[in-house]
Amino acid sequence: MGSNKKVLITGASMGIGRALAKKFLENGFFVIGTGRNSMIENFNDDNFYPLKLDISNSNSVKEAKNKIFKIFKSIDILINNAGIGPDLDTLFPDKESFTKTFEVNTIGTVFFTEFFIPLINNNGMILNISSKMGSIDFCKLTDSVAYRMSKSALNMYTKILANRLYNNIKVASIHPGWVQTTIAKSNINGRLTPEKSAENIFRFIQSDFQNGIFWNSENDTELSW
Repeated sequence: MGSNKKVLITGASMGIGRALAKKFLENGFFVIGTGRNSMIENFNDDNFYPLKLDISNSNSVKEAKNKIFKIFKSIDILINNAGIGPDLDTLFPDKESFTKTFEVNTIGTVFFTEFFIPLINNNGMILNISSKMGSIDFCKLTDSVAYRMSKSALNMYTKILANRLYNNIKVASIHPGWVQTTIAKSNINGRLTPEKSAENIFRFIQSDFQNGIFWNSENDTELSW
């Protein structure tokens, strides 16, 4: 896998998305990387195409779709990495942050994906960067209501897509691990660097994974929904 393969990664300007973009480039992929600012810094690579995208803005999504459909005939992998967690580490839901979380993590991701499914080659992949915080079975705490619920909803979308696209496109939800990113203050103490998380996710993508699985890439185990 590599050489002429194309991967579209949302949220590629920082954190896990940025590390994933670098990992794919190192392995011979052409990377389309989205960010809220089209000038994604420090990617001086002919195989990288930066794209401005606010996944929560329908007009921005349509503009991104039109640009990609004009330039690229197809892609092989879609990685829905863009996500926010404004209520991480808080105990009670706040309506404003709750709404914004779902606009990005769930609504934006779903409708962005629906636009691009026709562009994905047969035997392609859709990977949703989820979280074990979205696992209902795993939940023992009361914090981060919007974030947890948005990832649970994303997991359901993974299962729906896996059922719909069966035999054509493989779909999975992936827990990236506790990663050192800026999504929450507590993540400064994360167990994994973005680069290590990206390495784990890349290894999963290269494997013959089960369609519709929820995978913990930090320890290579299947997660309960």
